[in-house]
Amino acid sequence: MSEASHIHARDTSGLGAGWPAEGVVFPIVGTDLRVLEGPHPILARHTPEIEANWVREQAANPSLFNGQMVLQHRLSVDSGTILGEGYLAPYAAFLWWRNTLRPPVACHLAAIPVIETSDGAVIAVRMGERTANPGKVYCAAGSIDASDIKEDARGRVCDVPGNMRREVLEETGLDIAEADAGPYQALSIRGAVTLFRRIRFAETSSAILSRIHRYVETAEEEEIDGAVAIFDADPHAHDYQPFMRVILAHIFETPR
Repeated sequence: MSEASHIHARDTSGLGAGWPAEGVVFPIVGTDLRVLEGPHPILARHTPEIEANWVREQAANPSLFNGQMVLQHRLSVDSGTILGEGYLAPYAAFLWWRNTLRPPVACHLAAIPVIETSDGAVIAVRMGERTANPGKVYCAAGSIDASDIKEDARGRVCDVPGNMRREVLEETGLDIAEADAGPYQALSIRGAVTLFRRIRFAETSSAILSRIHRYVETAEEEEIDGAVAIFDADPHAHDYQPFMRVILAHIFETPR
């Protein structure tokens, strides 16, 4: 039974209209994720709690960096397009939100490139001890930050493809522009939205793992401990994040 089939309750905390039931994968035709000026409302309401939580987080892991990231305030779906309004906010605000009951003043969107190989594997990374998710296994990705914001006719918006390419390059040395990209899909779990796209490389899993291993050996940042090739949806094979179990079930258990 897939991970998604175990999730029955609809929890749209922090999310607006249009979302399917929690854990359900659905197609996305585009995004309109605007980044507004000014402070995120979460800071006006919860700064003391955010600061206290950051002290605890940094005491447990002094390597954490409180950089600026895009934290969403509203996310909705209209005719297959994800519409969002977010603000640049300190990473500490996201960590506090993630560790609490996730109040609807904020919600989160992560863009996940799902790397696949010619022999049918999904390639994921194991996060290093210096990160906020030590030991967790998921596809290489990271927060949308200030470098992923672009200006267009709508104003400041999140560059989702740019974020995906940048994060995979930084963590693995792979350039997803070399691969064939499929359509966007999405799911939500407890106010956190995962927007993902299957990226098919022409190489085998062993070849891709070798490329990543060589890159990690020389990388300055100790962000990942290594990479793994996944060939099935076994939810206990690694220490997966919840969204990863849903994605793997969708890929390996959905009839082709």
